[in-house]
Amino acid sequence: MNASARLTTLTRVGFATRGILYLVIAFLIVRTGRAEDTSGALQFLAGSGGRLLLSIMAAGLLAYGIWRLCDAAFDIERHGTDRKGIFERLGAGISGLVHLVLAWQAFRLIQGVSSVGNGTEQGTQAALDLPGGTAIVMLGAAVLFAVGVVQLIKAAKGSFLKHLEPAMAQHAWARWSGRAGYAARGLVFIISSWFLLQAGLQAEASEAGGMAEALSWLESPWDFVVAIGLFGFGVFSLIEARYRILHDVPVDGLTRRVAGAA
Repeated sequence: MNASARLTTLTRVGFATRGILYLVIAFLIVRTGRAEDTSGALQFLAGSGGRLLLSIMAAGLLAYGIWRLCDAAFDIERHGTDRKGIFERLGAGISGLVHLVLAWQAFRLIQGVSSVGNGTEQGTQAALDLPGGTAIVMLGAAVLFAVGVVQLIKAAKGSFLKHLEPAMAQHAWARWSGRAGYAARGLVFIISSWFLLQAGLQAEASEAGGMAEALSWLESPWDFVVAIGLFGFGVFSLIEARYRILHDVPVDGLTRRVAGAA
C-alpha cells in the first residue's frame, strides 16, 4: 500500500471518528442534557475509551485534516475554479484546520493533558487583540453565517449524496440522515455566528460561543430536535467512512514536487 492509499484509508477512519463524536454529542444532550462540542465529546471518550481508541481517532483526525487541506490546495475533489468551487475549497481548508486541532487535542489527551478553557472564546480574544480585531471577528461571523446557510442548502437539495457510491446514495435512510445532519449543523453554525457577531460588536470575547454554547442556548424541545439532527449527521459520517467516493491525494507526486522546488 503506497502513501496515497494509506492516507485515504486513514481519512476513512477520520470520517468514522467524526461520526462517533457527533453521536456522542447527541447522546449527551438526549440522556443528560449536557451540551458539548466535538472537543468536549473527545474528552468524554478519553475518560471511557482508553489510549487505544484515542490513538486510532487521533490518527484518523490527522489524516482527515490533511486530506481536507490538500483538497483546498489542490482541488482533489474537483470543485472547480468558479465562485462556488472556490467557496467549497475554502470550506475544506477551514474544516481541515479544525480537524487538525482536534487531532492535536486527541494527542494531548493521550499524554494525559486535558484541554483547558473555551477554545472559541480564546480564539476570539486573540483576534480582538490584533489590529482591526473587531472587523476580523465580524468578518468571521459573516463567514460562519454563510457556512451555516450552505449547510441548510445542502440539506434541502441533498447535494451531499453526490459524494457517495450510487447504490448507497439511493437509500432513503442515508439521504434523510444526511438531510437531518446538515440542517442541524446549519442551525448551530448560524446561532454561533450570532454569538460571534455580538462578540465583535461589543469587543468582548466572552460573548463568543461555539457548538456547545449554541446547544445550551436552545430551549426544550429544540435542543432535543437538533440533537436528533446531529445524531443523523453522526450516522451519515459513518456511512461516508465506508461509501464516500474519495479521490486519492497524490502524496508521492506532491513530495517530489516539493523536493524539486527546494
